[in-house]
Amino acid sequence: MSVDSSPQDGHPLETAAPASGAGRKERGRADLRRAGERYLSEPAEGITTLHAFSFAGHYDPKNTSFGALLACNEETLAPGTGYDTHRHTDTEIVTWVIDGALAHRDDAGHASVVRPGMLQVQSAGAGINHTERNLGGAESSVTFLQMWLQPDQFGSEPGFGLRSVAIEDGLTLLASGRPADDALRLRRADAALWLVRAGAWAALPELPAAPYRYVHVVSGSVGYRTVPGPQGGGRSASAGDAIRITGDAFADPTAGENGVELLLWEMHSPLQYG
Repeated sequence: MSVDSSPQDGHPLETAAPASGAGRKERGRADLRRAGERYLSEPAEGITTLHAFSFAGHYDPKNTSFGALLACNEETLAPGTGYDTHRHTDTEIVTWVIDGALAHRDDAGHASVVRPGMLQVQSAGAGINHTERNLGGAESSVTFLQMWLQPDQFGSEPGFGLRSVAIEDGLTLLASGRPADDALRLRRADAALWLVRAGAWAALPELPAAPYRYVHVVSGSVGYRTVPGPQGGGRSASAGDAIRITGDAFADPTAGENGVELLLWEMHSPLQYG
């Protein structure tokens, strides 16, 4: 993958110094997208959605995906609200609840309540109808991240998985397409989702390397260098911010004063077409 050294969408790239006699050596990029840059939708009363990528009525041809990730939506559903029956096909739908409880039901017979510290993966396959609503009787809103990943197998039987994880500092594998991994199954062999947590001012654990990595800060903040070495500029990302990382960018990440919790997508290939 080549990296354009010109600014895109107002976000400058970090590149290495010119190599002697060989033009400019390409380096990775850590593209910081602030929470406030997301697109806002209010599809129904009591429902608010913040979109990291083009979605619904929002379209930017320069911002349709990253790696194999098609969507990263932060949804807030007020008490008594939610999404009535709707259909998905050939999409990995990954849900992480930030606050509250999300009630899910589909036409394959799965019913679940997803709470903080739980991950749900729905493989839409050839087609699934489901509902997602704030849990009945709740007196407060539910806020959750829903991420859509392109699978590498299409038209298969729908699938479903739900797990709880210990919320502790370190690196936790949540979901993976690698058969040997102990995690919820993704139908994309070269992708994985990790939970990363660290206490105040602590260095993050060593993160998996990949051509495409997508970081979403759930809570707290993280400081980092854009690229390794003295050329890397210092940056800080807070809750709701995202970082789209290629190559060796995103160096020396360290939690802020209140620690950090983030989700990290590890992806080894971009979208597939045809």
